[in-house]
Amino acid sequence: MINKKISFILICCLFAAKISQAIEPDVFVQSTVNRASQTLSKEISKEKKMFELQELAKETVDIKGIGLYTLGKFRKEISDEQKIKYSKLFENYFLKSFSSRLSEYSNPKINVISKEKKNDKYTIVSSILVATKDRPEIKIDWRIYTLDPQKPLIRDLVIEGLSLARTQKEEFASIIKSNDNGIDALFESLEKFVNE
Repeated sequence: MINKKISFILICCLFAAKISQAIEPDVFVQSTVNRASQTLSKEISKEKKMFELQELAKETVDIKGIGLYTLGKFRKEISDEQKIKYSKLFENYFLKSFSSRLSEYSNPKINVISKEKKNDKYTIVSSILVATKDRPEIKIDWRIYTLDPQKPLIRDLVIEGLSLARTQKEEFASIIKSNDNGIDALFESLEKFVNE
């Protein structure tokens, strides 16, 4: 009886140790793109592909962090209530934008080639979108947030040197500034996109 208890405890300890292991950023990225490719190669409707891609994004992308970054200096100038509204709108905007664009691809092949740890919070993972007869090879760098090494998250994609998060930040700033620094104009723009 004691031996059975000891065996059970050992199994639990091993299982817990396995769960608590850090996930290497390059392995995380390759796993994520492989899962996306599996979805895109399925013989299912675009709507179902978008749903599966959105679920994947919720698990692997730091949507809240990207949202705060893209709001830039304006996040310090709005109320807590407006921040909550923005956070919800941005998540819906991001998920729709991300999944609708990606669902147009037919099983893209991405190969991870290297990683560079910048500090305890960030690692840059470099990859290549393999060329096809319809498109050239594309270099993609992934900015991975690794403060919790057991749950890395995607914070940005840099495609051929162009940061998607920075581009989004500049677009949002332009909308706000061209409307007398009013955040409501951005809310309206996000709502319009989500409801289209």
